[in-house]
Amino acid sequence: MEMNLEKRIKDSFARQTVMTTIGASIDSIGSGEVTVVLPFRSDLTQQHGFFHAGVATMIVDSACGFAALTCMPASAAALTVEYKVNFLSPAAGEKLIARGRVLKPGRTLTVCFGEVHAQQEGKEKWWQRCSLL
Repeated sequence: MEMNLEKRIKDSFARQTVMTTIGASIDSIGSGEVTVVLPFRSDLTQQHGFFHAGVATMIVDSACGFAALTCMPASAAALTVEYKVNFLSPAAGEKLIARGRVLKPGRTLTVCFGEVHAQQEGKEKWWQRCSLL
């Protein structure tokens, strides 16, 4: 992958101040794929002590958006137009791992698939999946 693309993705992610606020960071960048991680913090939980679903959807939305951006020209910008989420189990763990992957790049719309896994004691549990257009 070209170094300018990686820098462009990381610089754009850094401008998302909400990601800094919640403590999320980019773990990896590949062609059509981005992984975002979020360490557990008690202020990011819901009433039962699990990661809040809103926080998880924020990071998978970003993972998918930046995955899409890896397939676009340098002058392009990406904005989410729609997504569907399925929650499969409570998000209990030491961190969340959100992986975004491009399914179909397009001129106007790019279709991505995202997954969020909660990692507990080094093992990942599939928690949420999301399709973004």
